[in-house]
Amino acid sequence: MQFQRVRLASIGYTLPQEVFSSDQIEGQLSPLYDRLGLPTGRLELMTGILERRQWPRGTMPSDRSAESGQHALQAAGIPLEQIGLLVHGSVCRDYLEPATACRVHHLLGLAADCLVYDVSNACLGLLNGMLQAAAMIESGQVRAALVVGTEESRYLLETTIKTLNSDTSLTRQDIKLALASLTIGSASAAILLADEELAPHASPLLAATATANTQHHELCQSIQDVAVGEQMQPLMQTDSEALMREGIATGKTTFQRFLAQAGWSVDQIDRTICHQVSGTHRASLLEALQLDPLNDFVTFPWLGNTGSVALPITLAVAAEQKFLQPDQQLALMGIGSGINCLMLGARWTRTEVAGNSEWIGSQSGTPPATVSGAR
Repeated sequence: MQFQRVRLASIGYTLPQEVFSSDQIEGQLSPLYDRLGLPTGRLELMTGILERRQWPRGTMPSDRSAESGQHALQAAGIPLEQIGLLVHGSVCRDYLEPATACRVHHLLGLAADCLVYDVSNACLGLLNGMLQAAAMIESGQVRAALVVGTEESRYLLETTIKTLNSDTSLTRQDIKLALASLTIGSASAAILLADEELAPHASPLLAATATANTQHHELCQSIQDVAVGEQMQPLMQTDSEALMREGIATGKTTFQRFLAQAGWSVDQIDRTICHQVSGTHRASLLEALQLDPLNDFVTFPWLGNTGSVALPITLAVAAEQKFLQPDQQLALMGIGSGINCLMLGARWTRTEVAGNSEWIGSQSGTPPATVSGAR
């Protein structure tokens, strides 16, 4: 897929204030650690994640998605009546129905003729929404589109910790299936895409390539998901090693097609933003694709894996940190359980960014520039 008219007008994001460190998680897992003789510090050592964040108990995803959407709309300065599509793309949502996008639409005061719906595809939901929006803008069906999402980690972390401590039959091998759940963080993001006439100076979106490798759909599954709000009790099991191995293989296949679609060589990619999983995943993926880690920006050490909003937030912070410069060619590379892979190519010019950046690094003293490739 190639695009001529689509621009990345703005990105908005919202971060929770409450920080939950890997040390705190291990402290709560002391019954498990004592029983199995596990050394403390292994969670940070294995993942590279120092901390992740949590929303206040009872937070509705739509509230935070609307806040991030408002940031994006104000930053771009595009009139509300021009927004012809609103997609809510995160794993977390208010209810099974109606679509969480409905409440976000209401809170933002968007027009009645704006298309409204949710998209769910694990960690690729927002990127899928971007692709749908870009196709509609390119074809002239809408002039601008807003893609939003909010991920909530509190309940998954709490349920996982409770299960690991209470099930005394678990072995060291068994708890590997819960490792990915302990890396999850909370955050919210919004991406505003527009026709070039509405945002002539914004960064052009150039190409997109997708791959579905669904024979591996059982490697990461939500095995329990009860209600929403404070009654939510999600639980996941993930074969992290197999998921990483097969995900990177899927990424390699997608990357070669992506280069052909974009008309780029590896050397012509100036910057990369990947889905934020862990230090091991990042190093293995970049090595497999023969990409320089110094050209890649990360946020997982201080945000954890924030699911579908991880890549958009990392892109936003990379822009705020001046890691992205005009006329650089940018690869956005998402891999999600299923397994699905989606890569987008853009030329960075100027995309407005707005969010509550006062909370970045304020708790741990670990600002993004110290954990990115921009050193």
